[in-house]
Amino acid sequence: MTPVLGCDFSSSPNRRKNIVLAWGESDGQRLCLNKLERLSSLEDFARALEAQTHWVGGFDLPFGLPRELVTTLGWPPQWPALIAHYSGLTRAQIQAEFAAFCNARPAGSKFAHRATDGPAGSSPSMKWVNPPVAYMLHAGVPLILASGAYFPALQPAQDKPCRVALEAYPGMLARQVLGARSYKNDSPAKQTPERLIARKDLVNALELGQTRLGLRLRLSHAQRDALVQDATADALDAVICMAQAAWAQRCHAQGHALYGLPSGVDALEGWIIGA
Repeated sequence: MTPVLGCDFSSSPNRRKNIVLAWGESDGQRLCLNKLERLSSLEDFARALEAQTHWVGGFDLPFGLPRELVTTLGWPPQWPALIAHYSGLTRAQIQAEFAAFCNARPAGSKFAHRATDGPAGSSPSMKWVNPPVAYMLHAGVPLILASGAYFPALQPAQDKPCRVALEAYPGMLARQVLGARSYKNDSPAKQTPERLIARKDLVNALELGQTRLGLRLRLSHAQRDALVQDATADALDAVICMAQAAWAQRCHAQGHALYGLPSGVDALEGWIIGA
């Protein structure tokens, strides 16, 4: 059985703010969490991806940029060439390019959006602050590519890829369960009892299979406590990404070549699984 992987990513990981990987396995209806892995550097992240020969992974970082942005900046319009160009820039260069793009646009429509942002409710992948997803793309995608992973809809189809990378977004599933209730915050002053209750409700929904993924998450008592007590919800977000990857894996097993991604996905922008 091919392992499933969920990743809560940070573009600048350190001892206090880790990249969290959730590793598990699924039989198509049940999902088991095998382990959580906390990584304090991008180098550790790259090694962890390469250490497992087979996986289907859901990564909480954007895989592409809005076509409107790419066209306006005159960057390569094909995804592999775009990623090669983008990874060669510094973060200061990215910020300068994106800020100039935004400054030339009217108030209320500063950022360009990908087609997936609407149904997913995700931030524009060109944002460099709150959250800095543009830097997450810059730091993460080249390392996932270097692992030899296959990116459905962004690369030519592969028959039996060993590693499969999919863009995930835990906020989409969390909103389905919790509505507008917040379940996490990195600031200790904002780690409230209400957010603790929301995490309990979210974990409970995953265990009971009460999400649109149609999977029941199996946890030990210790795992459940760890997910609920982590007020940043980094581990819980990684587990949600793992569940989204398991849903995509099931779609592929049922004959969907693109792992549940819709047909007609823009091969420059990419798409969030389940959106």
